[in-house]
Amino acid sequence: MNNLFVYCEIEDGIVSDVSLELLTKGRSLANTLGCNLEAIAAGSPLDKVAAQVFPYGVDVLHLFEDKRLSPYTSLPHTSVLVNLFKAEKPQIALMGATSIGRDLGPRVSSALGSGLTADCTSLEIGDHDEKKINKVYKDLLYQIRPAFGGNIVATIINPEHRPQMATVREGVMKKAVLDPNYKGEIKTYDVNQYVDETDFIVKVIDRQIQKSKINIKSSPIVISGGYGVGSKENFQLLYELAGVIGAEVGASRAAVDAGFAEHERQIGQTGVTVRPKLYIACGISGQIQHIAGMQESSIVISINNDPNAPINTIADYVINGTVEEVLPKMIKYYKQNTK
Repeated sequence: MNNLFVYCEIEDGIVSDVSLELLTKGRSLANTLGCNLEAIAAGSPLDKVAAQVFPYGVDVLHLFEDKRLSPYTSLPHTSVLVNLFKAEKPQIALMGATSIGRDLGPRVSSALGSGLTADCTSLEIGDHDEKKINKVYKDLLYQIRPAFGGNIVATIINPEHRPQMATVREGVMKKAVLDPNYKGEIKTYDVNQYVDETDFIVKVIDRQIQKSKINIKSSPIVISGGYGVGSKENFQLLYELAGVIGAEVGASRAAVDAGFAEHERQIGQTGVTVRPKLYIACGISGQIQHIAGMQESSIVISINNDPNAPINTIADYVINGTVEEVLPKMIKYYKQNTK
């Protein structure tokens, strides 16, 4: 088995953030394995893709440029990956846990008879001793994700079948340029050699794309509320404080499910992952799914009337009290002292 491959999602010639995050993690894993990091781009136009991905340490870029591959449709992209993987035999294949990755990943893994772990929060390389057959598997991909409703963290391995495939949500891995001058090899392909004409039976006639107006991921300060906030009305205190200190408002899944906030604000395993300089958790118990989405925040302040709330164990500062008691005082103070 050979190298580590990352499928890159392309929109108007721009590589998505989740793909660049996976290239960053892929480079680290490839270094551990002593193998190459290879990227796949399929669509059109692709002339600027190389300049975007090579700084992340990509050794080989596989280009499948064809206007029929853009925008994404299931069948041709599946054929591209299945046939490429049959030829190249990667040991690991990664893609984003996006609407595209969740459609493409299962199709490719099913066609190749390999496994697939969805929504991983961590990826590591390690060994596994299978005592039942007295065999040690070396350099496996540890695919780590919460399971059973977040009550445990499962480490999933695929000892026998290749490629070892995993999808990862946007923001879970940190995006970091390795070397702005890093240069790799470009391989271009005739798409007709990899895709049947029948794969293009589905054509996208029109698309309506509306970008979210909420941008929690890049905000330096996030004030997040949980079910413990108590009501949608109490959530207005979070918005008021956010307006005073220039923050963005987030929410736990329990708060979203209760109707306190919209889904676009959900932080955690089934929401977005944030890494703000300051994270203020209001009435959040700290289930593992939520922790997965904010644990890399620089400073965490927990406001909770339960001194034993799990989130308090990872908080830098803990304020014991209810949201109704604490937030009005913070709002008043910052209004008086913020220029």
